[in-house]
Formats: sequence, C-alpha cells, structure tokens
Amino acid sequence: MNMLNFKIPRSVRNIFSYVVLSIFAFTTIFPFLWMIITTFKSRGAIFSLPPTMMPDLLFKPEMWDSYIAVLTKYSFLRYAGNSLFVAGMAATGQLLTASLAGFAFARMEFKGKGLFFGLLLSTTMIPTEVIIIPEFLLMAKLDWLDTYLPLIVPSFLVGTFGTFMLREFFMSIPEELVEAAHLDGASTFQIYRKIFIPLSMPAMTTLFLIGFIHNWNELLRPVLYISSSNLRTITIGLTSFQNEFGAQWNLLLAGAVISILPLLIVYILAQRYIVEGIATTGLK
Repeated sequence: MNMLNFKIPRSVRNIFSYVVLSIFAFTTIFPFLWMIITTFKSRGAIFSLPPTMMPDLLFKPEMWDSYIAVLTKYSFLRYAGNSLFVAGMAATGQLLTASLAGFAFARMEFKGKGLFFGLLLSTTMIPTEVIIIPEFLLMAKLDWLDTYLPLIVPSFLVGTFGTFMLREFFMSIPEELVEAAHLDGASTFQIYRKIFIPLSMPAMTTLFLIGFIHNWNELLRPVLYISSSNLRTITIGLTSFQNEFGAQWNLLLAGAVISILPLLIVYILAQRYIVEGIATTGLK
C-alpha cells in the first residue's frame, strides 16, 4: 500500500480530537475541582499523604462549616457586594468611554487622529507599577483615599484595550449604513447611538465581561486605597486568610469558590453575545 495515499478514517480523527480535547478540559477543570473538594476537608485532612480525592467531611454535619464561617464570621457577603458594585461601575464606565473613543477613531476624521491613536496604544507598554505612585499621590490630593472613587473613576477614562477592540469592530460595519443614515438626516451622535451601538452588542458585552473580571480580581488598588473594613472588596477579604506563618486553606479555598460564583453567573448570562461576537463579525 502506498503510504502517501493512506488517509486516516474520519471516525478515528474525531475520536483522537475528542480524546485530546477531553484531556485538555480535564487539566483545566481539575484545579477548580480540587479547590471545591478541599473545602469539604478538615484542616488535618488537607495535608494528608497521600492526598485523597474523597473529602472526609462529606455528608457530615460540619460539611459546610468552612462556607458558613466565611459568610458569617468574615463578612464575605459584604465584600462580594462591594466588589460587585465596584466591578460593575468600572466596567460600565469603560464601556461608555471606550465605545465613544472607538467610534471617533473608526468613523470620524480629525487632525492628528493617527498620532493620538498611536499614543493611546503606546500606553499599554507602561507597567502599572510605574504609574501607581503618582496615581496614589493624585488620589490623595483629591481626598479620594478610603473611597471607591480611585477604583471606579479611572475606568471612566478611555481604556486602551477597549478602544482598540471597539475601533476594529466599528470599522467592519459597512459604510453604506452610515451613508443611508446621513441621507435620512441623522447626526453623528445619532448614528453612533442608533446604528453602531445596537450592532456592536456582542463586542460590547465581551468588553463588559473582560472589564468586570479585571476589576473583580483587582487587588493592588483596593489594598492601596481602601482602609475601612466595611469598604473592603472580596480580594482583600481573601488575603485575611493568609499571613507570614501560613494560611487557613479550608477558609481560603471556600472564599475563592464564593468569589468565582459571580463571575460564572455573569459569563453564563453573557455567553450568547460572546459566542456571537467570536463566531461572526457582529453584523445582523
């Protein structure tokens, strides 16, 4: 048989693809599965050798003790509510300004547009650690310390990633739609609001989710700006289970599971738009 003409049957290729994808999915999911299993173990069983997949507190009265302690003793519901407010407001602000800036760079003509867009993109090369000290001094000068303003207001400024993402999306919208709107007497802002925004819902939903996750997981700025216990975000709450001598792993992992749940809910609600934005250009 000529090896050059030999073709692997389609069924074999499908089986191989499923096996590879299953292995990849398992390696991705396993850390989260292990995290959930560990929350149902006693502190001694967490460090048992060899490690076991079966938690020793499963179906016992103290099975939920870690979650109850996290939610009551350590006020994680309050922290989750604080993070939900901060992340939601910050993501909404980024969505508003990035869509306006992306529309301006994509569809409006003004002097120095290319230069300004290049300068905006160049800011992605500046690490957060470089600007955090002058940023802190600015927030202190504005008397914004120990408030949510330093966590929310900067997101209402133009975001580089969101502007670039929406600019590329807006540029894919046919020019004929814009010309037809101009013939109907629509202003520039009306074109942005009635044509570009409805057509860009998949991209904007994706950007909102990215901004929400980023601000939900933010730790550096909340640690710097928040000092009151009632204003703490959930990331600060997770650090309370660790110190220089060790960590309360059962409580830390229970808090981590609770902190992931809102992200899963937001993703499930926005999944349809995200898939649509990836699979198509966003045009209807």
